Amino acid sequence: MGLFDILKRLLGFGPRPDTGPAAPPGQPAPPPESLPGPASATIAEPSPQKRASAREAHEQPARRVRVVLKPLRYQSNLIPTSSSQEIVSGKPYRFAGIGPQQGQFRDLSRDIDQRWLDYFGLPVLATPDDLAAWLNIPIGQLAWLTHRTSRGHRAESVKQSHYVYSWIAKRSGGHRLIESPKSDLKHAQEQILRGLLDHVPPHTAAHGFVPGRSILTNASPHVGQRFVLKFDLRDFYVTVRYSRVVAIFRSLGYSREVAIWLARLTTSSVPWGIKAPVKEWELAKYASRHLPQGAPTSPALANLSAFGLDVRLDGLAGAYGLEYTRYADDLTFSGPGTAIPALHELIPLIQKIIRAERFSSNWQKRRVLRNGQRQTVAGVVVNEKLNVSRRDYDSLKATLHNCRKLGPSTQNHKSHPEFASHLRGRIAHVRQLNPARGEKLLAIYQQIDWSK
Repeated sequence: MGLFDILKRLLGFGPRPDTGPAAPPGQPAPPPESLPGPASATIAEPSPQKRASAREAHEQPARRVRVVLKPLRYQSNLIPTSSSQEIVSGKPYRFAGIGPQQGQFRDLSRDIDQRWLDYFGLPVLATPDDLAAWLNIPIGQLAWLTHRTSRGHRAESVKQSHYVYSWIAKRSGGHRLIESPKSDLKHAQEQILRGLLDHVPPHTAAHGFVPGRSILTNASPHVGQRFVLKFDLRDFYVTVRYSRVVAIFRSLGYSREVAIWLARLTTSSVPWGIKAPVKEWELAKYASRHLPQGAPTSPALANLSAFGLDVRLDGLAGAYGLEYTRYADDLTFSGPGTAIPALHELIPLIQKIIRAERFSSNWQKRRVLRNGQRQTVAGVVVNEKLNVSRRDYDSLKATLHNCRKLGPSTQNHKSHPEFASHLRGRIAHVRQLNPARGEKLLAIYQQIDWSK
């Protein structure tokens, strides 16, 4: 057989294969069913029942179970008070609101809910006088701290404000406003934190700024997972507005009057005359009362404001067999490889829940990390075990070497007031994750001459 014949057969133009003995000349060819065939080609005829079931399976595609979000309706358990019961003829307490007619006032201290105060073990505060006595300050100072007599209940200038403002450049671009309370307001906020907010536990998925939890407990559930899905909440503290903070204190059982005063003590509105390295439209979001980043009460209030978010995202993660944790504004999901095909429907569901809970996600920081990549959760590597990233370790090691060689003053680029304590804290973090590397860094730190 020549090459040309082989090509003809490959292209389908060759002679047909023999199907049986040829008929003698002048006689018709035998029918196809009479021709012998291989024994393996004999197939039993399927039963009518099997044909019907196969036809139904072919006509009906396989159904895929989808998680459908149901509307979440919050029901208040607080004791309602009608508007007619609020109006009283005499002034019930100092700074009570004026009523609709002359000589009438609004009493907003009657809707205190003793059940929740007893449940959380909180002090009973019904009026501004009760709050001032609990804070151990005069009622006039309480009104001054909340700008009760100022127009719009806000500082009219930076000088009148109870906060010190500073702008910090972000690594991703832009600037972040740090609002640090002055001493009088800070003292009141610290007492609110210790006496009220520390008694209210956040959701179990929240690990940031929670006693007994840390960045390590936040990362531990995600160790050794096939994938890690990360979200970031945009402007976490600024998103929590004054009305939501009032609702938090109301949910603890406090009257509307005390909840309003507590919310004014723990929120901030930036004066219009502040100098800022950002555009006016970006500065405008700080004009309304919000949680100030820098106040001691803000992390606890932010965790409580995200309680509904944590409940829904934790339930969604459980429906897909995933792990979920939140460290401040960092949301982390992780799970096995069987859940990877569901990511295309899981991600839109997460975004929908975030929007429904009045937060917004930063899509530029959303990440899906497979186990073949370096998986980090809030800076902690979680591929096989909790570990510090090589980049962070090398950066800290280089800083310590330069401090030993050139002096610590040359490396304090961000002007930390306690630079030595700052370095010790970073070394302690590395020692928690990797003791061997931490000991190496500590040995370099002990050789630094702090007189340079």
